[in-house]
Amino acid sequence: MRRGIAATAVVASLALAATACGGSDEDGGKASGPVTITWWDTSNATNEAPTYKALAKEFEKANPGIKVKYTNVPFDQAQNKFDTAAGASGAPDVLRAEVGWTPAFAKKSYLLPLDGTEALADQDKFQPSLIKQAQFDGKTYGVPLVTDTLALVYNKALFKKAGINEAPTTWEELKADAAKVKDKTGVDGYWASTAGYYAQPFLFGEGTDTVDAQGKKITISSAAAKKGLTTWKGMFDGKGLHKADATADAYAHIQDAFVSGKVAAIIQGPWEITNFYKGSAFKDKANLGIATVPAGSSGKAGAPTGGHNLSVYAGSDKAHQAASLKFVKWMTSAKAQEQIALKNSTLPTREDAYTAKVTADPGIAGYQKVLPAAQPRPELPEYSSLWTPMDQELPKVATGKESLDKGLGNLETAFTKLVPGFTK
Repeated sequence: MRRGIAATAVVASLALAATACGGSDEDGGKASGPVTITWWDTSNATNEAPTYKALAKEFEKANPGIKVKYTNVPFDQAQNKFDTAAGASGAPDVLRAEVGWTPAFAKKSYLLPLDGTEALADQDKFQPSLIKQAQFDGKTYGVPLVTDTLALVYNKALFKKAGINEAPTTWEELKADAAKVKDKTGVDGYWASTAGYYAQPFLFGEGTDTVDAQGKKITISSAAAKKGLTTWKGMFDGKGLHKADATADAYAHIQDAFVSGKVAAIIQGPWEITNFYKGSAFKDKANLGIATVPAGSSGKAGAPTGGHNLSVYAGSDKAHQAASLKFVKWMTSAKAQEQIALKNSTLPTREDAYTAKVTADPGIAGYQKVLPAAQPRPELPEYSSLWTPMDQELPKVATGKESLDKGLGNLETAFTKLVPGFTK
């Protein structure tokens, strides 16, 4: 998963041992030989990392004066590992950072501003909203490498058996379709997630969010938010709607049920495209339906924007920074992004990377069509951390162990500690 939720703590000594010397080579970066930069790749070690590792080798061949020390760091450990390493001046030269980490690390002065550097020479080729999402306090601290958003993914064959020819556009339509699927096929029509990130479309559908970053106000317990989350809660109870699963393996359970044809629809991101295709239900890739998340009562649909940026460590010496900037530019080029998309089925961040070969993948083509509904994260370093208390409270609400009002009150209290200075 790629949602920037605060990772579990790791021992500082392990973090430092895993780092290369972002600017602390024995030669101090002054040797006449090749410069060796360290890159922490946080992609999935099985499905995605081989592509990135191969690209690093290609970069070395094209740039004989630069060597890349590739390290694949587990995503759920990387945020805290980098935080620990950067605070001790021993971080990697380049980090593949979840978009929510970028402003948080920039606020701590861990990242190098990239405006005016060769890393951002092609800035006009990238989607403007993704560049904005890589900014903090008026400066840009990352170059978008891959992007993602949530969509309604569904099993076309099961929908067809139930007499459904088009994807639902509202949550009420989805509930009605789920009942039809149950009646006609015997399997559940929809399985919702209890995780905070997956509740965002219900908030956006009511024209609100967890917080109002500009107004510095906590909005999770507002009338609009309550309305959206009331709808969210209702997606766990009814014919064809799977009961809430609040176990530690809930994500895997939902995913496995979908790819094996035991549930007709879920909300999911493009990072699972390759896994969709491995499932028995989608051996025929054309059976995978992808639609914009349903709209709320506002009539508008919205989903969170995720993805990853490549950032450069501000603590590296100039020689390492120069080599890192060249590497970032190369890795985020249209050619490299096309290769990443073809191998990993992830979404490019620049329009010129959506070539005919890339869009021939129905998964990528489908998610590209729903990108207009993706809502960029606000320029708030603490924004992604708000999903952690949501992950604690929402499962209790979904399973009936806690009322929605109680859960929202607890979230409001938790948020006041995460975003001090915000009003209720």
